Amino acid sequence: MASLVSLQNTGNSIGFSSQLKSSITTKHSFTLSNKIKLCFSQIPIKLGPRCNYAASDNTKSSSSTRTYRRHGVTTHRQTTKDRPNPRKFNTENRNESHPPPENPTFQSIPVDLMKLCKEGKVKEALDYMGQGVLADYNDFGELLDACADTNSLELSKRVNDFLRRSKFAGDIELNNKLIGVYCKCASMRDALRVFDKMRERNLASWKLMINGYAVNGSGIDGLSLFEEMRNGGFQPDNETFLAVLSACASVGNVEEGLKYFELMKNDYQVALGIEHYIGVIDVFGRAGYLNEALEFIENMPIEPTMEIWQGIQGFARIHGDIDLEDHVEELLLEFDPYLSSENELRAPPKKKVSTINMIEKNRVSEYRCKEPFKEEANEKFKGLNGQMREAGYVPDTRYVLHDIDEEAKEQALQYHSERLAIAYGLISTPARTPLRIIKNLRICGDCHNAIKIMSMIVGRELIVRDNKRFHHFKDGNCSCGDYW
Repeated sequence: MASLVSLQNTGNSIGFSSQLKSSITTKHSFTLSNKIKLCFSQIPIKLGPRCNYAASDNTKSSSSTRTYRRHGVTTHRQTTKDRPNPRKFNTENRNESHPPPENPTFQSIPVDLMKLCKEGKVKEALDYMGQGVLADYNDFGELLDACADTNSLELSKRVNDFLRRSKFAGDIELNNKLIGVYCKCASMRDALRVFDKMRERNLASWKLMINGYAVNGSGIDGLSLFEEMRNGGFQPDNETFLAVLSACASVGNVEEGLKYFELMKNDYQVALGIEHYIGVIDVFGRAGYLNEALEFIENMPIEPTMEIWQGIQGFARIHGDIDLEDHVEELLLEFDPYLSSENELRAPPKKKVSTINMIEKNRVSEYRCKEPFKEEANEKFKGLNGQMREAGYVPDTRYVLHDIDEEAKEQALQYHSERLAIAYGLISTPARTPLRIIKNLRICGDCHNAIKIMSMIVGRELIVRDNKRFHHFKDGNCSCGDYW
């Protein structure tokens, strides 16, 4: 005889109803602790929170199945003749590594999670997993890749929850992917939480964390982690030192940058590539050491590339060295004479969408600056512009490349897509919550200054990711140290 009993959580214990207990005791006398099978399901039950316990004995007096539920719910009774045979359930699409459920009430759902992920339907795949569909190793890998593509922090956290409850919770490669996703979503706190819980780590785990700190403007934490890695006996490779140089650049620490560059050459005998020299130049440039950067370029054993001179030009523009900027522009023309024609002012086509911003609130939504903004957002935007002026904002019209008058240039700067996206986020999210803006173009210098002032006015953290790096704006400052 088998009895299927539905129980309800009552505080710290789970108890039988008194009527049900007496019924079991009088009609079917057997010890419940003899053989008890616990069948927990992730399928949501409309009748409220409860778990199903299947208890069985070895007596032959009855072969019926009863389902009991509390609070006036009807009782279902089934005989052996009508009881479905568990062997007839469809198990063809079930992964071999997962045994079929012992409770035949819940059948396997044939769902191709990997196909859903490749189609961009990550949320739908996670919903199926919440209903009991089991993911294998490759499914989790595809889910994490899809989350990295969408930059959705919410979906990434849901995948993390399922991964922690699976048999792959301790897998190094999946945890590394999860760290990379969190770094890409600008959530280093979540990345560190995953990193700290890993029982085993490899070199890639350390590299991901160091680079994540560097990209998100927390180079000091990245350097501290690198020293911890060295003390743990790991041998850094060329990619690890690239992340270290990036961390030094993010905080403008020239002394540490040169120290690690020499350490890389002399102690670890890492083969130096052009990317390592660019990393050192980046350290000099971020700190404003332009003369030292030029001297370093002259002493390099390889010829400077166009990318190096473009970097120097950007640093000269940031630090206001107009003469150096003009000189580098002449050098760049020697590399590519067509640059002068490409820099000519041309109006973009009017009917095309110029940029895309994605605002992540509870989920990622997409805003395209093509149609007029909502009236309420326009009002918020105009009020914010007035507050920015009062706080000392002065438009930098150098970043407008169209041949128009000054007033029109100032107007054009106001309607850059990231500002419109922030205005929409401010009216559609709770106060004081961070906003995450994803931009597919590089942020201009004027918008960078404007968003710093916005963060001070609205009292929020504004996280803007352009095609170069993350910018964490908070209290009037940016994590990049005014380098973009």
